[in-house]
Amino acid sequence: MAQRRNCDGYLEGIQAHAEEDVLKSMLRTMVQEVMEEEMTRHVGAARHERGDERRGRRNGYKPRTLNTRVGRLALEVPQARGVEAYHPGFLARYERSERALLTACAEMYFMGVSTRKVGRVLETMGGFELSAATVSKVASELDEQLRAFRERRLDDSTWPYLMVDATYVKCRHHGRVRDRAVLVVAGVNGEGRREILDWRVADAESEATWGEVLADLRRRGVTGVEWLISDGHQGIRAAAREQFTTAQWQRCWTHFMRNLLGRVGHAEKDGLAKDMAAARKLEDYKLCLQEAERIAVRYEKRYPAVARQIRAQFEETLAVHGLPREHRRRMYTTNMLERLMRELKRRTRVVGIFPNDASCDRLVGAQLLERHETWACESARYLSMEHLERREEPVRRKGPRKTA
Repeated sequence: MAQRRNCDGYLEGIQAHAEEDVLKSMLRTMVQEVMEEEMTRHVGAARHERGDERRGRRNGYKPRTLNTRVGRLALEVPQARGVEAYHPGFLARYERSERALLTACAEMYFMGVSTRKVGRVLETMGGFELSAATVSKVASELDEQLRAFRERRLDDSTWPYLMVDATYVKCRHHGRVRDRAVLVVAGVNGEGRREILDWRVADAESEATWGEVLADLRRRGVTGVEWLISDGHQGIRAAAREQFTTAQWQRCWTHFMRNLLGRVGHAEKDGLAKDMAAARKLEDYKLCLQEAERIAVRYEKRYPAVARQIRAQFEETLAVHGLPREHRRRMYTTNMLERLMRELKRRTRVVGIFPNDASCDRLVGAQLLERHETWACESARYLSMEHLERREEPVRRKGPRKTA
């Protein structure tokens, strides 16, 4: 029986190893095929093809090893002559985030963080060799790219929409492990394209820290801001009033509903969510407010906090209500950034505790730069800005609203 169990374990090991080899082979084949197609577009012709659009010719291959989560891939990168050098685009984006993780892990190791924790990170990422020279080189290259990205001018377009959000990560700061705020700003420009505009690692979310971020955006040329979308953090609102005085503030619907549903019992959540969504979707601004007031009256006896929040905050979620439907659907919430922040948390959770702010800033910046480049390559615009010129302004209520 023991021999049979040993045999079964041995066979399972062989099968797992074979599956891993098959996965590596499939991944290598796919990557090679992508590089071949990119090279065809780079030189303007397929292999052995002649034509007037050809700009150069192939010049063999250069070996390249790539660390992945399924192990090391031995690749053959195509080379070109008579035209600018070919650099695989997906490798550059892949390496940027991997280098940031490599640097963060190396700094953890050299600063005495648990070697077992570092080992788990390296195992997750596929295995890297650490040396002081390697760390210094990749960190300096990555820092230079991120510095150029963070300091680029933004005055080549207007920015009707700004969206801000924050998340928290753990860093060593002055000898203690502390929660550090990662502040992120994205925008939609006058052409309807979205971009990452800035990010910052700070002590906390506050009027001072958000004020620094928004003031830096103004210095770099951000103008024409008409709406700023965020959660209800007072520091964001105060900084926005100071730096972008003419912009309207839109309270994020997702954050509003998350707080509202947390005030009722589980059995009430679905009904309240449907009622509030129906109130928001009414086309007439005054009807939205009237329906919200009816909901507040309905819940006032059982959940007075719900009624107070609806009366105090619901109207703040309607700042974009007069926009075209396409704009309203995308701008009434910070979901565009919420998905990005979840991805940041997933990646930073692998590291656990960053050794310093610079290491955190490097990894976060690499992820944001990747997302920025993904958005830049989108074929369709995020918003059609021609609709913005035909928008109707919502009718604002005057004076206090009477309760039923």
